[in-house]
Amino acid sequence: MKHAIPVFPSIFHSAFGVFVRPVKKSLTVLLASVVLLSPLSYGQGSDSFPPVTDAMLQDPAPSDWLMWRRTLDSWGYSPLAEVDRDNVDQLRMVWTRGLAAGTGEITPLAYNGVLYVPQVNDRIEAIDALTGDLIWEYGRDHPEGLYGYVGGNARNNRNIAIFENLIINTSDDGFVFALDAETGETVWETEVFDYKVNSGTHSSGPIIADGRVISGRSCRAKPTYPGGGPEACFVAAHDALTGVELWRRQLIPKPGEPGYETWGDVPYEERQHVGSWMPASYDPELKLIILGTSVTSPAPKVFLGGVENDHLYHNSTLALEVETGEIRWHYQHLNDHWDLDHPYERLLVDTAVAPDPDEVEWINPNLKAGEVRKVITGIPGKTGIVYTLDRETGEFLWATPTVFQNVISDIDGVTGEVTENPELIFRENEQIVFVCPHLLGGRDWEAGAYSPLTNNMYYGVRNTCADMMATADLKTTNNTELARDIIDGAQAIYSLAARARMTPGETNSGTVRAINAETGRTEWIYEQRAGTVSMVATGGRLVFGGDINGRFRAFDDETGEILWEINLGAQVSGYPITFAVDGKQYVAVNTGRWLSLVNPGSSLAPSEIKPSEGTNLFVFALPQ
Repeated sequence: MKHAIPVFPSIFHSAFGVFVRPVKKSLTVLLASVVLLSPLSYGQGSDSFPPVTDAMLQDPAPSDWLMWRRTLDSWGYSPLAEVDRDNVDQLRMVWTRGLAAGTGEITPLAYNGVLYVPQVNDRIEAIDALTGDLIWEYGRDHPEGLYGYVGGNARNNRNIAIFENLIINTSDDGFVFALDAETGETVWETEVFDYKVNSGTHSSGPIIADGRVISGRSCRAKPTYPGGGPEACFVAAHDALTGVELWRRQLIPKPGEPGYETWGDVPYEERQHVGSWMPASYDPELKLIILGTSVTSPAPKVFLGGVENDHLYHNSTLALEVETGEIRWHYQHLNDHWDLDHPYERLLVDTAVAPDPDEVEWINPNLKAGEVRKVITGIPGKTGIVYTLDRETGEFLWATPTVFQNVISDIDGVTGEVTENPELIFRENEQIVFVCPHLLGGRDWEAGAYSPLTNNMYYGVRNTCADMMATADLKTTNNTELARDIIDGAQAIYSLAARARMTPGETNSGTVRAINAETGRTEWIYEQRAGTVSMVATGGRLVFGGDINGRFRAFDDETGEILWEINLGAQVSGYPITFAVDGKQYVAVNTGRWLSLVNPGSSLAPSEIKPSEGTNLFVFALPQ
């Protein structure tokens, strides 16, 4: 078990506010100061800062946005209703503030009149939610050469967490750390991994589940780098008040564990890259952490022990015991040869289950139509398929595509076992297949939303395909124009190369789709040329979302009609939130650059889409 290393901050003031740097102290000083850094000192809040408890995280006040998707069930829903269908056309910008260059996929937290804003390279700012003025700023000194080990994706910082009076995050250099929410001072930090030995990538932050910091990561692997083996691929739990590690769950089974045999004769040390790089969901009643996992490296199983092996637990949903990290159940969505990850948010919903056979492709024949179940639903992976599973047992209930896909031929309704299209499974080096979706997905990291008012889930999905080649050495002896074009899109880490194409018969890359959680029916579709991104649903019967062309808009949650729209000038890359201060509702979202097939200048982006690369946070409200 690893122990927390208390770190004292040195603070200097600048025009930007308070900047915090860790300062190493001798062991004598650390031991002498343990009382100052104990949970009695940090975890009680103050008169001006009511502490954020587990009870608050499990049932947040309507005014607050306390975690990535606001609630532990990952709905991305707020009950706030001051801004509604009748008045949203009056929404106006209140303030805007520039963010660190390179910031993109982020989620502010909103609490006690303050926005806590994660940014690129582990930067965090506390900003007055009413005025946009800076309260404090945190920055982290990274070791030289860090990103050569952990990769550029580690610079991303999708979310942070809050507990008691602490802002908690995972760092690019392999730590989990806590800051005082009122000052930005470092309270504790714990090394999670040595990035030079078993390197991981923290592109997303943690959630808090029953006082535990639950963090996942991708485990980096590439031909020239020796790290990223099986012990780099794990989910960890740390005590939120002290940073002490409580458990870690490896996502590639160890020798002697169930699933070890599913990798065939691949040497243990060469089993790599099954990560969990998006935040988990949590069911406090069942005491289950629900998370998803990524593809192996290499992706084509012809290079990894054979196509007949399942390689657990890649591209799976895992239900972990919160107290121990033990796996209660798992469900594998795909034996993935094409880098079609399944790490995205799982929506935890209690709903009647009555899939419509006219619209839902795969249904469990043993379902009792209309029975209310605790389910996991949503689009968990890049295939764009909605899966609905029983949350207690992992039983398959139903699944259906939302975009054209050709990688899955069948799902057994009784067992949930997935059959991949045998014509697309790579059998040899330099084999070329036509795959839908592309390896950047029918969806990617962009989050959907769920509204209990409609029982609909809302997703931005896209129409993409690819000519894809399995390539062991990122070269080709196939002297054709197609092969040369494909190899230009090489993904070394996965032993894949791809040339993107629009889905045949489609002219719009971006869509927003409303899907009913009970029936699986698509209630409405909005389509456009520009790719669509993350959503948030509200009690005002609205769904907010943006696109890569800088448009941020509000949809009617029942009809999909656009009720309000603004051009923010740059790609809307962040996760929108809504919060309230002194009873007044605000909506916030950021622009910035992000990596996608549908980015301006990419092969699938319409030529007329030419937004800037401005990186700003925007806050909107109704006029006084």
